[in-house]
Amino acid sequence: QFLMANKLDTAMWISRLFTVYCSALFVLPLLGLHEAASFYQRALLANALTSALRLHQRLPHFQLSRAFLAQALLEDSCHYLLYSLIFVNSYPVTMSIFPVLLFSLLHAATYTKKVLDVSGCNFCVFWQSFFFFFFFFFYFTARSSNSLPFLRNLLEKLNANQQNILKFIACNEIFLMPATVFMLFSGQGSLLQPFIYYRFLTLRYSSRRNPYCRTLFTELRIVVEHLIMKPSCPVFVRRLCLSSISFISRLAPTVA
Repeated sequence: QFLMANKLDTAMWISRLFTVYCSALFVLPLLGLHEAASFYQRALLANALTSALRLHQRLPHFQLSRAFLAQALLEDSCHYLLYSLIFVNSYPVTMSIFPVLLFSLLHAATYTKKVLDVSGCNFCVFWQSFFFFFFFFFYFTARSSNSLPFLRNLLEKLNANQQNILKFIACNEIFLMPATVFMLFSGQGSLLQPFIYYRFLTLRYSSRRNPYCRTLFTELRIVVEHLIMKPSCPVFVRRLCLSSISFISRLAPTVA
């Protein structure tokens, strides 16, 4: 009854679980390298579906107008819909799957806890047959009516480390920018990919809901400036780093 009463949230929950499942089989290629590449695409397509559903939830009334597009670009779900479209047909990059995997894991964990609160152990008997990889822990912990204490502890640990996970995701988002440029020169990327990804990164930098990208840029700048100001740092390295910081600062969008 709870799942049927929240159909859109349930659909996003299932697609996030599927994203975690496919992402895990890409990172850990248990079925072979050829199959891992297909799981990479499936994970990004599932993430695109989740992002589209979330965007529809945030902006239910679609309008073909510039104002609606501007409003949609403010939503994090729109950012990751664009992200999925950027990498879905590209050469598989392990770095690009981690933001998708971790965001899906965090959101799925939050909703899983809600489902456990409502439905208890009967819920996991059904899902073991579909997502045995993700619900591996269910088999060993579904022994009482206490709604899987081991799984609850795992979900609470994920929630407690949410800030560190979000910082790690932001770090991935930042370092994927030079990675797309490297892929272009190595023949594994397209000419448009770095420019489109730069647009994605500016959207993440300006995000209203998730400030971690801006925070990581600031922290990285402080760390680099601290290191290059040491007397042991060569002069040409200091000048190169200062020029790079100045260039990146000029590219940064203005945040309201």
